[in-house]
Amino acid sequence: MEALFVLLLAQLCSASLVPEREKDPEYWRRQAQETLRNALRLQRLNQNVAKNLILFLGDGMGVSTVTAARILKGQLHGQGEESLLEMDKFPFVALAKTYNTNAQVPDSAGTATAYLCGVKANEGTLGVSAGVTRDRCNTTKGQEVTSILRWAKEAGKAVGIVTTTRVTHATPSAAYAHSANRDWYSDGEMPHDALEGGCKDIARQLVENIPEIEVILGGGRKYMYPKNVSDVEYPQEEKHRGTRLDGRNLVQAWQEAKPRGKVAEYVWHRRGLLALNLSRVDFLLGKSLHPRVPWHRLGNEEGCKAGKRRVVPSSAGSAGGRIDHGHHEGKAKQALHEAVELDRAIGLATRLTSTQDTLSVVTADHSHVFTFGGYTPRGNPIFGLAPMQSDVDRKPFTSILYGNGPGYKIVAGERENVSAVDFAHADYQAQSAVPLRQETHGGEDVAVFARGPMAHLLHGVHEQNYIPHAMAYAACIGSNRGHCNAAAHPATPLLLPFLGLLLLLLC
Repeated sequence: MEALFVLLLAQLCSASLVPEREKDPEYWRRQAQETLRNALRLQRLNQNVAKNLILFLGDGMGVSTVTAARILKGQLHGQGEESLLEMDKFPFVALAKTYNTNAQVPDSAGTATAYLCGVKANEGTLGVSAGVTRDRCNTTKGQEVTSILRWAKEAGKAVGIVTTTRVTHATPSAAYAHSANRDWYSDGEMPHDALEGGCKDIARQLVENIPEIEVILGGGRKYMYPKNVSDVEYPQEEKHRGTRLDGRNLVQAWQEAKPRGKVAEYVWHRRGLLALNLSRVDFLLGKSLHPRVPWHRLGNEEGCKAGKRRVVPSSAGSAGGRIDHGHHEGKAKQALHEAVELDRAIGLATRLTSTQDTLSVVTADHSHVFTFGGYTPRGNPIFGLAPMQSDVDRKPFTSILYGNGPGYKIVAGERENVSAVDFAHADYQAQSAVPLRQETHGGEDVAVFARGPMAHLLHGVHEQNYIPHAMAYAACIGSNRGHCNAAAHPATPLLLPFLGLLLLLLC
């Protein structure tokens, strides 16, 4: 009886939340007709050559995350389910199959190799083919595959990587590195046999493999410095000291490798970034201390604008690497707010670029076992309770739940009563079905949103490795240039920032 009462109450509340205009059938007919007119306009395909490419990568931003982030964005602005994310406004949408060559549910390294290098690979490996076995340095030689960042650089374009995680993280590092293990951040994290076998750590490859990347912004500063070298910001804290065993200062090496007469600036704090006259900077390296860049350190919008202004007047880039971190910790509030921040960067780039010459693509490397449901009424807070109790244990539950993760809790032999905890707190770990210290990725397809020249090539359901090939075709770089000609292929700079790259791709 109690459950029925709660359900009836929810239905009454839901009815009261229906906007008056939505009660009129004509509202929905007009909306559908306008959508139809917009769809018909898309028959006039934009087949321009893309001068600029932007890839926004929301790490772990599965479809359920996109939907929940849309609702959160709306609720933050006094709206709700009817609101639109910036990515929702992109006219072409596809699905990408994310499996790795040896994994049904993928990891971020194998997927990054797919959407950056155009080749599917084994989980845990970066910038190499499926002929490489994880941890086996001696399987790497001859199996290296190049990324769209290198294709762009070889075509004379300016390129950039902007991320909210460490630059050596799996997601951005497939743009420049080739590694049998995604965790070989510096030589201090590599096993002896890999060092003896001649394999290079990822931070070293950042400096050496493609030395003229114009913009690099992200975290992971300690991997650039010799072991036990004190950090510039936290000199007394041992955990922040350098990790390198070869004694090299890779920031210094990065600066020294630049051509004579070129200005290469290194910043380690948001203040330093904002103080730069970017019109006088040829190369920019921004390295935060933390593996996971806090938004206040190098800035969200500032980092995005810095990448745009420095690399090319009509481009911007972003990465959302910390969506993934929030989900792994079962902290949906953090994950969804990061997704909204990524979307804000997408909006900024949209305002600063033109669909006539800039192809923008928004996607994810993989999903998570994140969901929300429970027959919530219209306008229900996205982090709130479902309008009913369980008809098994008679306890309430939050709309947001995880299939597995650290939110699994048993109190006195029963499921925790969430009404007794602060489930709206930023650090609240949503309940999960299976106990794990870290929540896992999900295996379903992810969305691919596209806008600009040749965006229609991203349609239907594709293997994830198709993405960089379509982008390269649009920009007349890489292997597909037969459709290009001198008149349609201007030699102007191109910005290719990778979110998360992020990866998100700092915006």
